[in-house]
Amino acid sequence: MAGRVRLDSVDLLRGLVIVIMALDHARDYFTEVRFDATDLTQTTAALFLTRWITHFCAPVFVFLAGTSAYLYASRGRSRGEVSRFLLTRGLWLVLLELTVVRWAWTFNFSYTELLFVQVIWVIGVSMIALAALIHLPLPAAAGVGIAMMAGHNLLDGITPESLGAWGPLWTVLHVQSAIPLGGGRVFIVIYPLIPWIGVMAAGYAFGALLSRPERERRRTLLLLGGALTLAFVVLRAANGYGDPAPWSVQDGAGRTALSFLNTTKYPPSLLFLLMTLGPAIAALPLLERLTGPAARAVTVFGRVPLFFYVLHLYLIHALALAMGTLAGFDPRSFLHVWLLNPEGWGYGLPVVYLVWVSVVLALYPACRWFAGVKARRREVWLSYL
Repeated sequence: MAGRVRLDSVDLLRGLVIVIMALDHARDYFTEVRFDATDLTQTTAALFLTRWITHFCAPVFVFLAGTSAYLYASRGRSRGEVSRFLLTRGLWLVLLELTVVRWAWTFNFSYTELLFVQVIWVIGVSMIALAALIHLPLPAAAGVGIAMMAGHNLLDGITPESLGAWGPLWTVLHVQSAIPLGGGRVFIVIYPLIPWIGVMAAGYAFGALLSRPERERRRTLLLLGGALTLAFVVLRAANGYGDPAPWSVQDGAGRTALSFLNTTKYPPSLLFLLMTLGPAIAALPLLERLTGPAARAVTVFGRVPLFFYVLHLYLIHALALAMGTLAGFDPRSFLHVWLLNPEGWGYGLPVVYLVWVSVVLALYPACRWFAGVKARRREVWLSYL
């Protein structure tokens, strides 16, 4: 029973972050704002925090993907079996990113101008890397992950331009940028690989903590999560190493607090990861105690995260297309990624939140059905969805 509660808490945390992620995508497609929500010269506190809370999603999701790999291996599978699974599932996710997920973002099949890769791509490539890293002793895999997360900001001064012909590779690894492909086409790396591979490797090593006895596990997770969160506060206050964008005193305490929280996501800085993973780890033992109807409902989403991810993108984009058409916009102006939505389109945060809640509720029956299918059946292909 303790083991089941432990695993339910992982699914509950994953469900929470993927539901919050849907808020970010509802904002993308329905907002009237045409500037970065974290731009302190233009944003409001409500808009900033709506974007900021979704910062937890990618780090926690990638971290828990590594944890799930450890738990998958702990069920009597050999390293070879786990490595093959991670390799094939990683390749599958990269394929999905370039096809099914891309079509959800754009509602078109054109590859003539713009190619881009985001979180599903980075999870896939990180799984491919983890397929090799699991052959190391667990402390060594953990060391690789921690080193990548803690040390990659030392590389911030290196630009693709400074590396000449190797510049595109550095873009893929560490710089959010566009790589020209010729003929007017570009390849945009929204999620560079470093330090995401390290986040997944650390998550894999973290899985070992979940096998400890209940009392020891809860104490360890609270201490670890609290220590990481405290490290964020101390390092951020020092305004030294850990993030390329220092915070500054603003006009008022509230706006100064927003500046303090405004860390770098692309690629995720050390402080960004401490700010998100610390509280998430500390929350796990608390989530073990939540067993009510709401917790069970959110847990359902955490058991079928890829299924929910794909469906929610199509539904949110379809709603934007339908509502935009009804509002008098040319439907063709929504057949692309949300950044190119027509001028004049969009709503304030109340509508964004209404769309978000509606999408989550609408997808719950399908997710509950598919979670039941995965629980009842043991076909190998279901583990790839």
